[in-house]
Amino acid sequence: MVNVTSGTKPVRYGFLLLPNASMADFAIATEVLTRANQLAEKKCYEFLPLSLDGLPVTLSNGLRLAVDLPLAHAPKLDVLVVLADEVGVDIAADELARVIGTQLNEHTMLAGINCGSYWLARAGLLAGHRATIHWQEISRLSDEFPDVIVSSNLYEIDGNRLTSTGGAATFDFMMALVAANLGQEFAAQLSEVFSMERLRPGSERQRIPLATRIGGSQPKLTEAVSLMEANIEEPLTTDDIAYYVGVSRRQLERLFKQYLGTVPSKYYLELRLNRARQLLQQTSKSIVQIGLACGFSSGPHFSSTYRSHFNITPREERAQRTQG
Repeated sequence: MVNVTSGTKPVRYGFLLLPNASMADFAIATEVLTRANQLAEKKCYEFLPLSLDGLPVTLSNGLRLAVDLPLAHAPKLDVLVVLADEVGVDIAADELARVIGTQLNEHTMLAGINCGSYWLARAGLLAGHRATIHWQEISRLSDEFPDVIVSSNLYEIDGNRLTSTGGAATFDFMMALVAANLGQEFAAQLSEVFSMERLRPGSERQRIPLATRIGGSQPKLTEAVSLMEANIEEPLTTDDIAYYVGVSRRQLERLFKQYLGTVPSKYYLELRLNRARQLLQQTSKSIVQIGLACGFSSGPHFSSTYRSHFNITPREERAQRTQG
């Protein structure tokens, strides 16, 4: 990772905007760098919007954004970020690889945000690396590029290859890069500038809709999970859920085992515990209130179950958030 220390040159980012790239991804990424400079009261970062041909780029919201230069004419970059929101745009992968290659050396960090990961893989630049992409394109990335180690995490930092799922995760990703340069304490102060209570780690998984994970052929299973999600505070029994979706308990257990690798009661418990973790990290509700809101009848029961699952007590979880 490129280091920023007193007296050194700013870290230079180049943002290669492919046609229909997300304005949100570009705005979030550059705003993090801009605010970091303001907080540090010095120019730690500079960035250049770039395109393949140097012409303005039409972004996903229809706005045309002027760029500084074509990538091939850009000064040497410390971090090159490829921004894309689609995999179907008309781009020659070999030409993309050639132009990106003009910027690469052993010190260059190469990043892809959203479908930028796909285009890096198309250019042969992610082989042997861990990479992530927006959940809608995970299967495509994995199927088309078996030499890429595909994950469903929010972002991946694997040596000098960096990838992010885009959207809100762009903020977490950029903050991780700032933390690597300027330290965790600085990143914590910067997150306060954005009124963010919590920075998500890259290892946190994307929330992939169940229907996407199992396909649309199992409506009973999808309905059962929806019932669980709607009844966190007062959990239903497995028999109740089976009755409401119109299958036997045995059929329901078979569906969960086949498609989710677990039994209904365990899946339901994990839903409730994950909801509790979210409330501990993102709200100021008391631990007792959170336990009750997630279907636990007593504080000790909530605490022991939470610890068994996460290897940490609710009180310790809350303390970590306070310290961060």
